[in-house]
Amino acid sequence: MIQSPAPWSQQQPAGLPSLKGVIFASVVGSVLVLAATVLFALLPGALSEAADFRAARPCSEVSAPENGDCLSEWPATVVSTETGRSNKAVTNWVTVDLSPEESSFRIRIRMRGDGPVWRELAPGDRVTVFTWRDLVWQVGSGELRQDTTQAPDREPAVRLAVGLALLIVGSVFLRGAGWLHRRRAVRATDTPTAQVVVVMAATLLAAAGAAGAATVTDTVWLALLIAAAGCAAVWAATALLLRALARQRTA
Repeated sequence: MIQSPAPWSQQQPAGLPSLKGVIFASVVGSVLVLAATVLFALLPGALSEAADFRAARPCSEVSAPENGDCLSEWPATVVSTETGRSNKAVTNWVTVDLSPEESSFRIRIRMRGDGPVWRELAPGDRVTVFTWRDLVWQVGSGELRQDTTQAPDREPAVRLAVGLALLIVGSVFLRGAGWLHRRRAVRATDTPTAQVVVVMAATLLAAAGAAGAATVTDTVWLALLIAAAGCAAVWAATALLLRALARQRTA
């Protein structure tokens, strides 16, 4: 008597989505969405600080400065400069004294890069220290200016853009994992190449639009709203295009 082979020993039909593909798409999608969630959780405070800094005015133009929210300027004297190296990363430091009579006002500042101010500094030079709240954000020497590593910049907006892009791409991976699982369940083997290409192009377009939204506003909810509207438009156009391609295949 010839026994029939066990179900798990039968060969998988050619073109049928593999279980490894479903698992891979699920894991990648979950990791990307989780990374986006972490970025969003860290964003609100950083975005608010960057917006406050850009809106700050010089203290000379403010009638009643409060909490250091205005931009202050302090004369200082360079005490020393030094360069540190760690894991091939070079850091430039300058120590200044805001009050020659009292060493308690001596502060150590980490400069951003190897800028024009840093290259010209020497002990005894007179400089101007620019502060905002408790941050020394810039050092000036004559007409030259150079930012410090504490200067609020566009990094929060970049993180918002990356978070939105990761969220969209991760969601597409999760949606694709569900789509592959359903095709395995019905043992569908025909996967038009054009369909995959269209979805990939739509994903890139939606991610690029969401990243662009992060450069328009510093408000997370508004950036999410703009990104959602862009995604809705892209996916609606994608659905119409896929239906047109399906009609062409069946015609």
